[in-house]
Amino acid sequence: MIKFYFSGAPNPMKVALFLEETGLEYEPIPVDTRKGDQFAPDFLKVNPNSKVPVIVDGDATVFDSNAILLYLGEKTGQFMPPAGDANRGDLLSWLMFVASGVGPFSGQCVHFRHFAPGSNEYSVTRYAFEAKRHYTLLDERLKGRSYMVGDTYTIIDMAVWGWARMIPFVLGEDAWASFPDLKRLVDEIEAKSPGAHAAYFADPYGYRGHGGETHADVLERVRPALTEIAERHAGEEVLVVCHGQVMRIMVSWILEIPGHASFSMMTGHGGLTTIDRYPDGAWVVQAVNAPVVRKGGWGGRTHKP
Repeated sequence: MIKFYFSGAPNPMKVALFLEETGLEYEPIPVDTRKGDQFAPDFLKVNPNSKVPVIVDGDATVFDSNAILLYLGEKTGQFMPPAGDANRGDLLSWLMFVASGVGPFSGQCVHFRHFAPGSNEYSVTRYAFEAKRHYTLLDERLKGRSYMVGDTYTIIDMAVWGWARMIPFVLGEDAWASFPDLKRLVDEIEAKSPGAHAAYFADPYGYRGHGGETHADVLERVRPALTEIAERHAGEEVLVVCHGQVMRIMVSWILEIPGHASFSMMTGHGGLTTIDRYPDGAWVVQAVNAPVVRKGGWGGRTHKP
């Protein structure tokens, strides 16, 4: 059975999507990167680069999400483009395009936009430009075609989906308007792949909050309050600070309410300790054990849903 070392970040989710789509048997092994588990000696034996995802398939160990997709695609013969030199060339070219450009530039854009301390105008501008340029090329590739390579859904589409679904977090809530064909692909994958959604909602870290709440319990408890905020504050910018990537992804689904408030998502590892980077007047939701909504910085009203 395949051992799958993962977290809820974009790159491991590409592999989760493939595994769920194919129905391959695998053992999910969570690696809590929030606690630094990726630096543990046992994990470094499977990936000296201290990153997820990694799979161990018998005697074969494969790390890097794109390498894993190619390995599993060739091993199973599933979700690979039709045979032929042209399709093989496209497969390798676009897979490396995602590996060397889309992922790194998106990741750096997220880092400098949401997490890096201090003023980072130059860095944000540079990485946002490159991320947008890469997504523009993907969108142009998809014009007039259903999928990235050939006429069928392949590992390239899965690789693209991993980061493309995060475009609002990478480039801002309005960014989808610039990539209609890419949005069409992402929507199709998410509509046809309930297994991938199940991977999102899985709680890889065995989270238990006050009273033994799971992530799913917390989400159900805060859903009415988040929905009410979205409806009541149409046109306002709402900042959502979530503890951990998995929670951020799940909360983002609740908040996808067209025509209501505009949401910015970020992951915080210290509750609201990063809120001073944002202007007073922003709405802030902390979706952890006891979610808090604040208006007007630290001095405003507080609501506990």
